[in-house]
Amino acid sequence: MVNLNINEIFYSLQGEAREVGLPTVFIRLTGCPLRCTYCDTEYAFKGNNMLSIDEILTQIKQYNTRYVCVTGGEPLAQINCHVLLDALIKLDYQVSLETSGSIDISAVNSAVSIVMDVKTPSSNESKHNKYDNIDKLQAKDQLKFVIGSKDDFDWSVDVVSQYPTKAGVLFSPVFEAITPTQLANWILDKQLNVRMQMQMHKLLWGDEPGR
Repeated sequence: MVNLNINEIFYSLQGEAREVGLPTVFIRLTGCPLRCTYCDTEYAFKGNNMLSIDEILTQIKQYNTRYVCVTGGEPLAQINCHVLLDALIKLDYQVSLETSGSIDISAVNSAVSIVMDVKTPSSNESKHNKYDNIDKLQAKDQLKFVIGSKDDFDWSVDVVSQYPTKAGVLFSPVFEAITPTQLANWILDKQLNVRMQMQMHKLLWGDEPGR
């Protein structure tokens, strides 16, 4: 039997990326090898709630949506995450995967929409970025930079220039570190072809877990 350590399964509005605003089931896997300074899911670092793939699928079937987001922690830190992704695709869900970019994405099911971070310097984890992952992203995927300072912004602009990608590029402000207006102005001043995003779920519910 294939099992995964699951932190929580919940139903909410997608707060980020291309599917923002859509009712979505979130499957949050436990554990992450990184410790980003701006992490808002530290509660998912530890726990022991082993569920089988069948148990996970049974839980999500109660919700009237085709959108499923597999997140963490770092979901790819559990090798059986790939089994879960394959099972979701087989059931015709529209699946997104939120990953830190520190683990190779080559084996991810090609039907999954990958939302991959590039860790900025203020995260204190930029040394773990696997930049060769960027070239593996396709038009269905998205590349996300979480920006906490002007230095982060300038660094991110350099990375976008150095590593062209087919994926959509997202710039997001660190919640309460810089203002959304600051980031918007920087993007416009540079005339960048990126999408600015804010975390809609935080605007609605703050840092409440399971939202």
